[in-house]
Amino acid sequence: MAIQPDPTLELAIRTIVDYPKPGISFRDITTLLGDARAFRRAVDQLVQPYAGLKIDKVAGIEARGFILGGAVAHQISSGFVPIRKKGKLPHETVRIAYSLEYGIDEMEMHKDAIEPGEKVVVVDDLIATGGTAEAAIKLLQSIGAEVVAACFIIDLPDLQGAKKIEALGVPVHALMEFEGD
Repeated sequence: MAIQPDPTLELAIRTIVDYPKPGISFRDITTLLGDARAFRRAVDQLVQPYAGLKIDKVAGIEARGFILGGAVAHQISSGFVPIRKKGKLPHETVRIAYSLEYGIDEMEMHKDAIEPGEKVVVVDDLIATGGTAEAAIKLLQSIGAEVVAACFIIDLPDLQGAKKIEALGVPVHALMEFEGD
């Protein structure tokens, strides 16, 4: 995963120091989303590796992955699948538990959202430790999806999340990296 930094996008990201706890620099993409030019550039760059490929679905991880994933799905003419926190979907679901820094959580998706063999790209705003993305990939694979890639605006390489996803055999595409947590 070679990243060619885009200063326009990097400048559109707000950093909030010591949030949500001391020592963390939170990378806030809401400023990027609010900047029409930066948002368009980010979506165009997220889509670029998949231009001309047959991607059946884009799976967005709650919540910022919904915003980005919907835009990516639109651009590549594929369907969109929301992967949500437990208890938020009205129809029959499949679920997976995963570890968080502070405990265990669960995510789910509609059981009929993916047909076996469909090619899927997973989208979220940021990859840190990779736990959430790993769970989403395993959830999709559990119902027969072929997860062909995972893409993010931001990678925090010090936390090794992208390497965790690549170890699953899923290529990772990120638009920028920030050192530290």
